[in-house]
Amino acid sequence: MSSAQPSPRPADRSLQIRQRPEGGGIVVQLGGDLDLENITPLGPALSDAAATVSGPVVVDLSRVGFADSSTVNVFLQAYGAIGPRLRFAALSPFVERLFGLIGLQSALPVHETVAEALAAPLPEGDRAR
Repeated sequence: MSSAQPSPRPADRSLQIRQRPEGGGIVVQLGGDLDLENITPLGPALSDAAATVSGPVVVDLSRVGFADSSTVNVFLQAYGAIGPRLRFAALSPFVERLFGLIGLQSALPVHETVAEALAAPLPEGDRAR
């Protein structure tokens, strides 16, 4: 039996949204816990990010500790509105598990790294969105 303790989670796990221009697109870095109680600003933040650039909008999920079905709903709605310019990258272990359980990788473009997501070409015919 292992005596290793999981690393303690920071006390403040509130939603954090940071945006930065990068590689002809914009990276939206999320952090903290994403749930029904705090998810409201995420949809507008993704829409605003998409309106600022014509290139990719990459959601960096590397700092997300928790996400629930309300988060999945926001992601799916945003993808419906923004299209394939919206990409998801650097999934945290929790998000990777969540996406895997519900098969979200087959519905959304998921990339291993932010750089890979920024460099991925758009499918032909989807450049106007």
